[in-house]
Amino acid sequence: MSALLELNHVNKDYAVGGFLDRSILHAVKDVSFTISDTAPEIFTIVGESGSGKTTTARMILGNETPTSGSLTFEGQDIAKIRSRADKLKFMARVQPIFQNPFEAFNPLSTLDYYLYSTAKRFLGLKRKTEIEAAVDKALNHVGLSLAEVRGRYSHELSGGQLQRIAVARALIPEPKLIVADEPVSMVDASLRMSIVNLFRDLRDTLGVSIIYITHDLSTAYYISDRVIIMHKGDVVEAGAAQTVLGNPQHDYSRALASAVLPPDPVLARRIIEEKMAARG
Repeated sequence: MSALLELNHVNKDYAVGGFLDRSILHAVKDVSFTISDTAPEIFTIVGESGSGKTTTARMILGNETPTSGSLTFEGQDIAKIRSRADKLKFMARVQPIFQNPFEAFNPLSTLDYYLYSTAKRFLGLKRKTEIEAAVDKALNHVGLSLAEVRGRYSHELSGGQLQRIAVARALIPEPKLIVADEPVSMVDASLRMSIVNLFRDLRDTLGVSIIYITHDLSTAYYISDRVIIMHKGDVVEAGAAQTVLGNPQHDYSRALASAVLPPDPVLARRIIEEKMAARG
């Protein structure tokens, strides 16, 4: 299998505490997986707060450097991308989508301003007609149009609409990989499935792979091709989504699957720990 993305024994440590009581936090421990460049998929990283899933995502995006191990994208070591041109090329090929769509756009600027800027930066377009065509094409993929977005501000739209625009912005550079960190957790429950279905459509129609990061097992089960479950930095279970989530084998996976997790991550963690403790 030719690799689009490959993580090979990746670790990430942080020094915590003061000078006299400093300790090492092992945020990510020996994580390895590969995503093919010939078979687009939705690869999901499941875990509660503190599991290491977001740290893993940040390393994939090049925002964190692993303490040891390697991450390569299209054969290139992500941590060794140095030049401005190479960074821009990498950022075009690997696009992020973040949790809160209301924080993704400055409320003082129009939404089309951000979309035009993305087209100019990553596609090198200068003519207004070309820029508008590229933006409209990306918006069409998420069920919107430039006419609906032009001149509007973030406060004028719903969370679901804003997240669709954030997805469209990520699509403008025509990426090979999208890293979506909790992309539906701030969206109304009634709209979550529309975003989840959108990701499936993008995989099938555009051939883009998606790393979907979540604590929500219901959407993970529905959307994923493959899944890993992380707990305190470790991958405790990995495999086909329906196998791992439908018949979990690890105690933590079972606790996670049996817990009806509330949106509060502190309460979610407590429920999981109580269920694990009850199993002895």
